[in-house]
Amino acid sequence: MTETLISLLSILIGIIAANVTGAIYKKYSFGVIGNTIAGVFGSIFLIKSFGRLGFDPLSIMDNGTFHIGLFLVNCLVSILGGVLGVIVMKLISNKLNR
Repeated sequence: MTETLISLLSILIGIIAANVTGAIYKKYSFGVIGNTIAGVFGSIFLIKSFGRLGFDPLSIMDNGTFHIGLFLVNCLVSILGGVLGVIVMKLISNKLNR
């Protein structure tokens, strides 16, 4: 795996997590397109924010060696980013609609 593929996979995991969250919790759903946008931005924001702790794509592929533990942490943070992206987007939407 290359760093670019890991980054794209992380974004895809965030998109899937946001759409699953919207499907399970209907009050947080913005449709497929809205949830996809929230998943992209949520996962990118969390990975970029917390990736400095050592589970960014460059650390996962350190010297050509694939570190599965760091990759799993990266996936979990992407899932959390997608879910939080939908929740934050709903909170902002509620504030703007008042």
